[in-house]
Parts: sequence; structure tokens; C-alpha cells
Amino acid sequence: MKQIVDLTSRRNFKKTTLPLTEIEHVAFCKTEDELPAQPLIDELKVNIKWQEIPVEYLRLTVKELDSRIDRARLSLGDRLMILGHHYQRDEVIKHADVRGDSYLLSKTAANSKADYIVFCGVHFMAETARVLGSENQTIILPNITAGCSMADMAPIDDVLDAWDDLTKILKDQSIIPVTYMNSAAEIKALCGRNGGIVCTSSNAQNVFKWAFTKSKRILFLPDQHLGRNTGLKMGIPEENMVLWNPFKRMGGNSVEEYNKAKVILWRGHCSVHTRFTVGHIEMARHRFPDVKVIVHPECTKEVVAASDINGSTEVIRKKIEQAPSGTSWAIGTEISFVNRLAKENPSKNVFCLDPVVCPCSTMYRIHPAYLAWVLDALIAGVVVNEIKVEPEIAEYSRIALEAMLTV
Repeated sequence: MKQIVDLTSRRNFKKTTLPLTEIEHVAFCKTEDELPAQPLIDELKVNIKWQEIPVEYLRLTVKELDSRIDRARLSLGDRLMILGHHYQRDEVIKHADVRGDSYLLSKTAANSKADYIVFCGVHFMAETARVLGSENQTIILPNITAGCSMADMAPIDDVLDAWDDLTKILKDQSIIPVTYMNSAAEIKALCGRNGGIVCTSSNAQNVFKWAFTKSKRILFLPDQHLGRNTGLKMGIPEENMVLWNPFKRMGGNSVEEYNKAKVILWRGHCSVHTRFTVGHIEMARHRFPDVKVIVHPECTKEVVAASDINGSTEVIRKKIEQAPSGTSWAIGTEISFVNRLAKENPSKNVFCLDPVVCPCSTMYRIHPAYLAWVLDALIAGVVVNEIKVEPEIAEYSRIALEAMLTV
């Protein structure tokens, strides 16, 4: 007989909803020839949420925006550092002083002596740079609407409710929170307050090992697929991993199932990486029998199992760069990054698994017009879109981030 714990808070009556960033994702799906940046006024025709920007930037061509950005960079000199995530469009990434994944860029920001860090990425990345950076640095996100649908799937109120429920369900049994870098600062702070830790897609397995030395059970946020794939890599049976659904009573599982679980997975996912299917892999192997398939571990377990290699953005980059000439590679990750790898490795056949081109909808909001705008404002002595984190949140977030650095 399944045991039920009486949990009567408002979370038992919530309606299932999707973050706006998830709903808007398909609005950016387009053909390859439509990917290059257009004047912002043309891109605004996509009916999604954009940050308002002064009218003078709307009709500028990429060439005109390049001139403004270059002029601003020259004026600001070494007071400015521009960071560009691998998923940024080419028209933005070409202006970056440093390219990388979210963790590499956050560490770069923390070690930088620049007064202004303009982070061409998404909100949680700029928050992490703010937490790790020095107090006299200013962190700027060019477009404040550049969020992350995965991070948005774990709002702090829902996570606090779940943490409260789990401590009641499990009573004195130990549980430790582990959050993926792709999460809001409040989630990282929850981990810091409760002996938890942050992980990246490249060190998730080592972080899990660390966590299991502290506790018999992990709550993993917010990406269920990275958590499940990491658990499977470590030999944890799938029956010992349960999914917490914030829209269901007790997360949708029984007390017995939680008692048996080693990993409790939050019901979140990446809008980009869950598009890839086993069918895409089969199609790639049919076209190119000698192809190597490499995917990000945010893909589903079926896709990861059917691939040859899975790894973080940095792992994918290194594998392609080090691959012999003449080899074929089908990649399951964000299209702007895949296209860039193909251009930079012309001696290899590099292509995206998904024939429908869907860039990361939130990264894509960083149009060069926004970069020009925030840089022009700095020259005028105005800070636009500064990212701030409340001191207490920053303190506990830093604890969880620094715990990761020890692993």
C-alpha cells in the first residue's frame, strides 16, 4: 500500500503552465538562409517579447552596427570586456573578446580587470558572472529579455515548495540539492544554504560523486535529462531515479518511491536539445554510414544512448577541432554553434542533426543592435541593463559555486 503524506499547500492546486520562453521557441525556427541578422525592425516582426530599444537602432544594417560597436570598443578600451556564448549568432560572436560556455565565461569575468563586462548570453549567465565578479565591476546583458526556458521551468517558489515537501516526506533521511549552472541565482542560493552545489554539463558526474559522499539522495535541478543521463552513466538504475512534477501532488510519486530514489529529477528540459530524436540519428547514419554522432547531454536518454559521444559544448568543440580531415560529424546542439564549427572546420563534413533550423530563441534575442545600444550608452556615461543580485542571494550562490570549484 502506497503511503501518502498530507501536503495541503497551494502547490497542490496549481495549473500546468509552460514558461513564455518555451512557448516562443518555435517562433525562431527558420531556413538556413534566414539565419543571418537583419535590421532589428525586420526581426521584430517575429511576434515574441523583445526589449524596447531607441528607434535610431531599429533600421541600422549589420555593417552600420559593426561600425558603432567597433567605435565604442575603441573608445572604452581595456575598461570593456565582451563575452560571447557559443550559441550566439555570428554577427554578435565576432565582437567577443572571449568565446565559451557559460562556466568558462563566468570564470573569465571573475578574473577580468575590466570595469564593464558585457555578457552576450542569457540572464542566468550574467547573474553567475555578477556573483563571481568583483564589486567594482558592472555586468551588463544587452537584451534583458534574453532568459532561458530551462531556468524558467524552475521558479524559486515552486522549488522552495518542493524542498519543503521533500523534507517532510523523507523526514530524517538525507537529501542534498544539486543545480545545473543553467538556473537562477535563487536556485543556486538554495543549494548553498543546504550544503548543495552547482554543476556544469562537463563536470556533472564528478559533482554527483561528491554529492553522494554527503548524502544518500540528490535533488537535481532543473534539467531532468542531464540529471538522468548522468545517473545512468554512473550505473544508477532508472528505477532509482524519479521525476518531480511541480504540478502534481507530492511531485507525482509516492513516499515509497522517494525512499527508494537516489536521484530526484526536476521536471525541466532544454527547448533546443529535446528537439533531437533517434530518427534524426538514423537519418544521419543512412546518409553518411561512417558518420560520428555527438550530442549534448541535455538531450533525451534515447538520443544520448543512440549517439557515439555525448558531452558539453566545450567537449563538442574540441572533438570537432581535433577530428581528422575527411570525417563526418552529425551534431545535436544549437544551430549557430554547429554552423560555426562547420565553417571553422572546412575539411570535415559537419552538420546539425535536426534539418529544421531552430536557434536558441533566448540567445537569439541578442541582436547586434542591442550590443551597439548598451555600448553607446556606456560612452555616454549611462549603464543600461545592469545585472544585480541581492547580497544574501549572491552570498549563498557563491558558496554553491565555490563548492563546485573544489570538485
